[in-house]
Amino acid sequence: MQTHQLKRNTPNKKRMIVARGGKRGKTAGRGGKGQSARAGNKRRPEWRDIIKRLPKLRGRGVNQNKTINEKSAVINIDLLEATFSANDQVTPTELINKGLVSKRSGKIPQIKILGDGEITKALKISGCKVSSGAREKIEKTGGSVVMV
Repeated sequence: MQTHQLKRNTPNKKRMIVARGGKRGKTAGRGGKGQSARAGNKRRPEWRDIIKRLPKLRGRGVNQNKTINEKSAVINIDLLEATFSANDQVTPTELINKGLVSKRSGKIPQIKILGDGEITKALKISGCKVSSGAREKIEKTGGSVVMV
């Protein structure tokens, strides 16, 4: 067998006859006359004008990677040791009254207590998030942690 004798496995089903009986003759699928039949026909799509009229959805802009959730105000155990006496109640409002935390736009922020430093007094902590290390140290001194 020679290369000129090879035949395709799947031959073309129909021939493209460009004449009156063909598929793409005369107007070549462009319809009749007019703007759409001409070369260089690039009309603006109608839906593009509709999209232009729609109001833009304003995103988060420049700070899109910045978290929406407010960050907790962080306080270490050694600050609690210095400001509170034994068996005192530690709440977010008490921390604001003592000046350890300030309000954020008129609201009391979420507070998290971390275990940096040492504590010797038994404190009753409520309404604050507490890290696991801080919780161990507080409970070791006889204090208690209640998350509301």
